[in-house]
Amino acid sequence: MQSAAAIGLLRPCAARPILKNPSPSCARLPAARAALRLSAAAPRAGLVAAAAGLGRIGLVPASPEQEKRGDLVVAAAAAASGKAEEAGEEGGTALAKTLQLGVFFGLWYLFNIYFNIYNKQVLKVFPYPINITTVQFAVGTGISLFLWLTGILKKPKISGAQLLAILPLAIVHTMGNLFTNMSLGKVAVSFTHTIKAMEPFFSVLLSAMFLGELPTPWVVLSLLPIVGGVALASISEASFNWAGFLAAMASNVTFQSRNVLSKKLMLKKEASLDNITLFSIITVMSFFLLAPVALLTEGVKVTPAFLQSSGLNLQQVYTRSLIAAFCFHAYQQVSYMILARVSPVTHSVGNCVKRVVVIVTSVLFFKTPVSPINSIGTAIALAGVFLYSQLKRLQPKPKAA
Repeated sequence: MQSAAAIGLLRPCAARPILKNPSPSCARLPAARAALRLSAAAPRAGLVAAAAGLGRIGLVPASPEQEKRGDLVVAAAAAASGKAEEAGEEGGTALAKTLQLGVFFGLWYLFNIYFNIYNKQVLKVFPYPINITTVQFAVGTGISLFLWLTGILKKPKISGAQLLAILPLAIVHTMGNLFTNMSLGKVAVSFTHTIKAMEPFFSVLLSAMFLGELPTPWVVLSLLPIVGGVALASISEASFNWAGFLAAMASNVTFQSRNVLSKKLMLKKEASLDNITLFSIITVMSFFLLAPVALLTEGVKVTPAFLQSSGLNLQQVYTRSLIAAFCFHAYQQVSYMILARVSPVTHSVGNCVKRVVVIVTSVLFFKTPVSPINSIGTAIALAGVFLYSQLKRLQPKPKAA
């Protein structure tokens, strides 16, 4: 079958000579192609831009206004594409930070669980809390020195005036950890941590007494379930004894005194010290403060000769003591790393959850007998701590006297 051109229905077009100098419209072909590519990302804007581009190459007549409008649309589409890429990068960064924070919280809880379990196992067979606490500070000192010498943490430059300002903090830090170990040696881990839920009560009391920070009525009301819950748990605690109870209370007082002293006694120069560096310095100072006390009171009881003469498994005691000491330093350092990334209120809520996790795991591991009243009291106290944290978020700035 013949074509239409062959039978004379259509005339073939005459060949056009090839132009040596292409017209400006041909030179603008890349602009049209770019406009067509952008139309896939922004359909409506792309159609306008494509029309403007086609007008430029002579396929569709375009006025100067249309060409200008097309240029603006192309620029807007390109800017929108750039912003979308930036938003994607920011979203990826936010996700990475969230995952990192989740890992830190997991390590905080894990180190705390292992510390309480191994520490309790050692205290059961080796009832010398001053020696144990000294060993924990010694291991922490070794870790701090290693991090400074290897450059993992920046070596602090500290003056004598700064050390004098930090000394009261180191004293109460030492006493707080010593009282905690004394309590853990006398009563169940779960009961010690239930009593330590009273920390907000002493925080409000000491802040009002020494800093003139008066709490709101709602904050005061949130302390009632904390106090009531601890009282209910105490009267039904199977392992209750006054030595363990009072040691845990003394731990609350000293740790909250540390917070008050950090506000009242720290010099302006200490603002250059971050929390992790300050914690490391306090750990080293605590070791040198407690070592002479251990020598004068309990004596050196961690020697192989003494442990063997007491009929203890040397390897087991040393292994558990070192694991507990490492976890003791690690969970506190991770805690400060978290505090540098979140608000104090969020950290307080995380600490409340951590206490729940430690109580539950210790009850399961040691098979601690827990009565229904004891469980209810513990739950009420921890719920009060959570309520306190939320109310502090609503009232971050307490009224001064």
